[in-house]
Amino acid sequence: MHRTPRPRLRGPAAALAAAALLGGVLTGGATAQAAPRTDGRLTDLVNPFIGTQNEGNTYPGASVPFGMVQLSPDTGHNTGYDYGENHIRGFSAVHLSGVGCGLGGDLPTLPTTGDVTETDYAKYAAEFSHDDEKASPGYYKVGLSTGIGAELTATQRTGVQRYTFPATDKANVLLNAGQSLHRTLSSEVEILDSRTVRTAITGSGFCQDTKPYTVYMVTHFDRPFTTSGTWNGDTVTEGSRKSSATDARNGAWLRFDTSKDRTVEATTALSYVDAKGAALNLRAEGGRSFDRVERAAQRSWEDRLEGVKAQGGGDELRRTFYSSLYRSFLAPNVGSDVDGRYTGWDQKTHKAKGFTYYQNWSLWDTYRTQAQLLSLLAPRESRDMAISVLRIDAESGWLPKWGYGTVETNIMTGDPVTPFLTNAYQQGLLKGYEEQAYRALKKNADGVPAADSAPVGREANVEYLKDGFAPYIKGRQHAKPGDSDYDHGASATLEYALSDGMLAEMARDLGHDADAARYDARAQNYRKIFDPSTGYFRARDASGAFTGPADPAESEGFHEGTSWQYQWMVPQDIPGMVDLIGGKDAANQRLDSFFAYDKLLDDPAKTAREVWVNGPYAYYNADKYNPQNEPDLIAPYTYLSTGQPWKTTDVVHAALTLFTNGPTGMTGNDDLGTMSAWMVLSSIGVFPVQPGTDTWGLSTPAFERVDIELDRRYYPRGALTVSAPGASDTDRYIQSARLDGARQSRTYLTTDDIRSARSLSFTVGSEPSAWGTAPEDAPPALG
Repeated sequence: MHRTPRPRLRGPAAALAAAALLGGVLTGGATAQAAPRTDGRLTDLVNPFIGTQNEGNTYPGASVPFGMVQLSPDTGHNTGYDYGENHIRGFSAVHLSGVGCGLGGDLPTLPTTGDVTETDYAKYAAEFSHDDEKASPGYYKVGLSTGIGAELTATQRTGVQRYTFPATDKANVLLNAGQSLHRTLSSEVEILDSRTVRTAITGSGFCQDTKPYTVYMVTHFDRPFTTSGTWNGDTVTEGSRKSSATDARNGAWLRFDTSKDRTVEATTALSYVDAKGAALNLRAEGGRSFDRVERAAQRSWEDRLEGVKAQGGGDELRRTFYSSLYRSFLAPNVGSDVDGRYTGWDQKTHKAKGFTYYQNWSLWDTYRTQAQLLSLLAPRESRDMAISVLRIDAESGWLPKWGYGTVETNIMTGDPVTPFLTNAYQQGLLKGYEEQAYRALKKNADGVPAADSAPVGREANVEYLKDGFAPYIKGRQHAKPGDSDYDHGASATLEYALSDGMLAEMARDLGHDADAARYDARAQNYRKIFDPSTGYFRARDASGAFTGPADPAESEGFHEGTSWQYQWMVPQDIPGMVDLIGGKDAANQRLDSFFAYDKLLDDPAKTAREVWVNGPYAYYNADKYNPQNEPDLIAPYTYLSTGQPWKTTDVVHAALTLFTNGPTGMTGNDDLGTMSAWMVLSSIGVFPVQPGTDTWGLSTPAFERVDIELDRRYYPRGALTVSAPGASDTDRYIQSARLDGARQSRTYLTTDDIRSARSLSFTVGSEPSAWGTAPEDAPPALG
């Protein structure tokens, strides 16, 4: 969950930030909402505006599941749409849900009337009101103050817009090729005929400059325009058919006579390969009316959401649940054209044979929750996603860390690709690719990319392999753009060790016993940064000395967190970590303090908002749980390993109150579905407590019953029902559990359990019980 670095907040400043966040949650006046329910469709429960305020960084516009196109309004926020803004600069074709820095926003398109005099979209932006705004999966609509109505929908590789103009002979559509949410290095526009415009946009960026990528677009209108022109910089030229610019404003405008026929429809097709690819995508997916495309988009979303049917729970819970499920399917995104061609990370054209190529990899985030949710609900797509990651290694020479489009950004740290791929392996998604995946992961785990290549990989691996830890080196010059593991040596050590533990399991399964033993030993490297004098993890410098403040709430060398938050991120060996702390009693005392457990029992929602949450970017100087960021996502489930599983339910259900049905209803950045997937899995009561393995921790579901449809190719029983009759805010403690009727005392399942079972049922009550408290009931350590 990367954002632009912000100053650390202390004392009164931190309190003010918390108060500002709380005020943003509880106030806000009129709010745009999803379309009201009409026929019981699950899509009617989805509110795409959730997370569009207070740095949730979601977008409300139109897309289909995993679609290449995300057609959505941009209001001036660096990631696209901010609910607090009241001007729309354009409807652009590329967005990523919940990213922390400017990315996408290519080809913002805006309808206007009158003469075209301004070329800066910040100046010609149109005012709007949320009262005139509506969104649902695959559809967005807004009325502009100019009297123009705009509607958006999408196919997999195209975005479709419908504009309703006032009666005028000067109705314009502006295609802005030179401005976006990131830096636009160069752009070209060409008016091909009286209905068609071709554009090519080369951009760079995402928190820092990266290698450039190019996206090609063809926009086709359903009727001819009466006149047209281009602009370059400040100069608007009527009749011009071509324009190109380098690091400057550039675009095309098309004029229509809407004196009688007031609607104009436009379809924009994308390709990351070339103009031919955009044209092929347009030919394959274009040519249909707006209404037909919108109905198809809605059906595609309804089909996805119907795979999980939840019963019980209040209306607020159901809306936030299905809105979270919706966002979980927004990425990764199709990267190949209809003919199978795609641009690889070697910047050459390749062809996907037997699979669909995907791109956009927020792996530091998604390996913890979303990858596992998709492995359950979309295993065929998840297999293709994993194969796509392997193609990146084959074509560029190294596995990705944070990939956008056709390039590596090197944003975030550690080794997130390892648990992402070992999860795919453990869920049975890599059949036929096991050894290829293992070779790529072994290369990544045991080496460092070449100096002249874009990826950083495990940047501190030389020191880690020699000394057992990644050093924290202040002020070290970065050799490549992006984040550096040396800036976050302590957390990088924990992430490397986590990945080593997951890779050891895969090596053992594949018969690579010597490698498995070596990775098992390295999985214990978390111990190398444990400071016995403080009882917490702590960064070490290049000489091996502990460095930074001894206070774990003031610690340094941890990426977007403190030692308090990272102490629980040892899923490969929770028992070993607990022993370091001083045993289960000491660990439970520390967990209770971390979660402010006594306050939580008195008022869960208030504790979540006033004790845990300090602000959307408040990562540091904290000794409490941060439910808004990735390092803490697994932390509530630590109680499963300390003999107090009922406390997992208490903490999880308190955290679920942070998800609400409004613009501020997202806890932190969504990071391509990461936080949304946490909400979905935690609401179902089955959570990946050891990401990269086949272990799923259990807690009380938020619903009385959830029916999950499963793909029989990967899950032969075809369905799993999770039930907890009578579950409520008061009756939330597991008294007993049964798997297909057989007693289930363990606090976890394996993927094989899910494959072989049809039902997981809980008996719940108002008080904690002895269920799951025996040492053998806890999730096992790896190795």
